[in-house]
Amino acid sequence: QVQLVESGGGLVQSGGPLRLSCAASGRTFSTYNMGWFRQAPGKEREVVAGINTSTGSSYYAESVKGRFTMSRDNAKNTVYLQMNNLKVEDTAVYYCAADYRSPRWYNRSEYRYWGQGTQVTGSS
Repeated sequence: QVQLVESGGGLVQSGGPLRLSCAASGRTFSTYNMGWFRQAPGKEREVVAGINTSTGSSYYAESVKGRFTMSRDNAKNTVYLQMNNLKVEDTAVYYCAADYRSPRWYNRSEYRYWGQGTQVTGSS
């Protein structure tokens, strides 16, 4: 069993940066492929980014490519989502997820564990 706790959300002016963190419990964190999703009001949860633990490769939704960067620190059992040039349309609750079956990083049904989410709001 893995518990995920997100932090770092908040209100950010359009164009600004924000970094989200996701702390995981458990000694097997380094073996998990990880992902970030988001859900805006009235919309379905959508993938933002994923990272493969074996290759270290990261993947991004087209809407955030070039602006967001996902990384991990296995020594700290933590994954990060660095968000730059935030836009109003990035406003959503952001969720950390763990243990997808490669290569389907984009498919939310592939993930076994989820955090509770953290709110990110971009203001104009």
